[in-house]
Amino acid sequence: SALPYSSPQAPNYLPGYPDEWAYTTRQNADTPQQAEAATKVDYKEVMKDIVEVMTNSRDFWPADNGNYGPLFIRLTWHNTGSYRTSDGRGGADGARQRFEPERSWADNTNLDKARALLWPVKQKYGQGLSWGDLFVLAGNAAFESMGGPYFGFCGGRIDADDGSESVQLGPSPEQEVLMPCKVAGKCQEPLGANAIGLIYVNPEGHMGIPDPVATARHVREVFARMDMNDSETVALMGGGHSFGGTHGACPAGAGPSPREDPVNPWPGLCGSGKGYDAFTSGFEFAFTTHPTTFDVEYFNNLINFDWEVHVGPGGRFQWKPILSEGMDSPTAPTNDGRYPSRYVGALTSDIALTKDEAYKKLVELYASDQQLFNRAWSHAWYKLTTRDMGPRTRCSNDDAPPPQWFQYPLPDPPARLANFEEVKQKLEEVLDDDTGEAIGMFTRLAWQCSSTFRSTDYLGGCNGARIRFSPQKDWAVNINVVSAIDTLEPIKEEFGESLSWADLIILAGNTALEKAGGKSLKFCGGRTDATEGKGSEHLHPKISGKFSDSLVQLKDSMVQLKDSIAILSLTQREFAALNGAGYSVGDLRDCDGLFCRRNSFQTAVANYERPYSTTSNLSNIFFLTLLSERWDKYTIPDTGKQMYKARGKDQLMLPTDFLFLLDPELLAIVQDFAADNDLFLSVVASAWTKLSNVDRFKGPTGNVCD
Repeated sequence: SALPYSSPQAPNYLPGYPDEWAYTTRQNADTPQQAEAATKVDYKEVMKDIVEVMTNSRDFWPADNGNYGPLFIRLTWHNTGSYRTSDGRGGADGARQRFEPERSWADNTNLDKARALLWPVKQKYGQGLSWGDLFVLAGNAAFESMGGPYFGFCGGRIDADDGSESVQLGPSPEQEVLMPCKVAGKCQEPLGANAIGLIYVNPEGHMGIPDPVATARHVREVFARMDMNDSETVALMGGGHSFGGTHGACPAGAGPSPREDPVNPWPGLCGSGKGYDAFTSGFEFAFTTHPTTFDVEYFNNLINFDWEVHVGPGGRFQWKPILSEGMDSPTAPTNDGRYPSRYVGALTSDIALTKDEAYKKLVELYASDQQLFNRAWSHAWYKLTTRDMGPRTRCSNDDAPPPQWFQYPLPDPPARLANFEEVKQKLEEVLDDDTGEAIGMFTRLAWQCSSTFRSTDYLGGCNGARIRFSPQKDWAVNINVVSAIDTLEPIKEEFGESLSWADLIILAGNTALEKAGGKSLKFCGGRTDATEGKGSEHLHPKISGKFSDSLVQLKDSMVQLKDSIAILSLTQREFAALNGAGYSVGDLRDCDGLFCRRNSFQTAVANYERPYSTTSNLSNIFFLTLLSERWDKYTIPDTGKQMYKARGKDQLMLPTDFLFLLDPELLAIVQDFAADNDLFLSVVASAWTKLSNVDRFKGPTGNVCD
């Protein structure tokens, strides 16, 4: 039951998901009643209750060796292990394994039983304990009760109402558009696993072939998609496989999934379908001789035995020790009177750790040093279970571990903050003395800084001002933002440490928007500055105006656009307003992205204001222009940049702009803003402030600016 990956079979995509699921903006907000209830939950008491459940075997799903601990570890692993760095999706936050598509993944076979076992604990604590927190605590309690090290817990996961945020994990039509995988076992990034429906890799071997050498390469590649290095990978596999075993003595399989039969999912098609008759993965063996004890036997077995591949009773390739004459096969006890013991075995993915030199050295190191393994395991497990939670400031419990490197902690804000009214006066002087270009420079800088935010794993945003460092400053979409930073440098020097770059960038954007005719913007200071750019590696903006615009691919581009808007934590109306703002007051030269005057992409345009016009007036002109013209595909002669050009006029639009005319929901927004400039200005103000402050966390759902 501790197997952190099971079936190598990838199901066909499940039809019938509502189209709007793919475009749901994440709404992580408890009700006041839930927030109040959460403050009264003692996570240590929850873990005690989980331990009581662990050793109370139930007839509907008997516990192996009288202990559900290995099953709960698998539950935790398969909730958290879906996380991927490419777009921040997956992980236990939201507890979406309760819903389609995750609940019917082949890798999650029989985890419905684990969730059912935990219901009494959830019922006891009610709204104060989220399913997401409970799923992680279940694994933590299991490890600690069976002798494993415990590093700590970061609470505050907010349960989703449905599986809409998992649709892009697949299988679904949206996943096929955004990240297609034609061959199971060969899925590439941005997908996390190399087969849809798996957590990691096919444990039988890459493409079902029991080749440990090839499998080791794919283990490394897939774990890296979760931001796990070699030492973390080996520690996680060894820790997870210290316990339990696999289930697959029944060649007929597990039976229909919850999607196929919600009344009696995964009944097991042999005998009773449970206990020894259970089918989870198709493999059948125990990992160690002590399946409820945390130790380093797993590593010792790998290096002390020679192994041979064979076909197990479930019809899949698995491995067994090669025994010398007179040597008994290592076995683990069971609580099934028919079968008093189970043979110890291994998966191809386990044997792979001995066929890769770097992995093998770590196996030998952990086998020889329990304390070293304890440290490596506990830190890797905490990272696995917490990676999708964002910064430490989102943890709900005061006793959560201190900020870890993977949470990209920021320094404390200045002890004494600058007088922001004085800073604003200095910014206004720059804008008054400037020829007009500073409005576009400042708004674009603030947008590029803030629009790195991801609502999926709470990374990015302008707090930290990492746009000053690589990799952000080197992104093509950030060309020439250094000019805006250089323009702000004298103000930063004047106010010194009391004024962070992050606050200055946001306040400059606010001041520029107001100068251009926008509504008054509320500024919330107190940001701080990062000392390096780490944490930005996967935050490159998904929307820069460059989506494919061929007629064949327009539908796919629409899916990409709406998906990117959702990741940014904006509604479609909010994004449309900000896109319109970028059109009317964006940067004028050496520009890329959405906060650029569209005609600045062409160096010489007849019958149109010169591309470096200093006119900066925030208005609904984008929407009026979009509706009043007919648009044709156009290629900028000097650069080859693909755009749209008004028929008979020298007015340009980006491909992303053109998409607003093709989608009924976006078109309705365009028409609303075109008809009401004041409405447009109001939404710009609220959306801009929202994006500027979205990374100012105070607990799971709070914000220091509220």
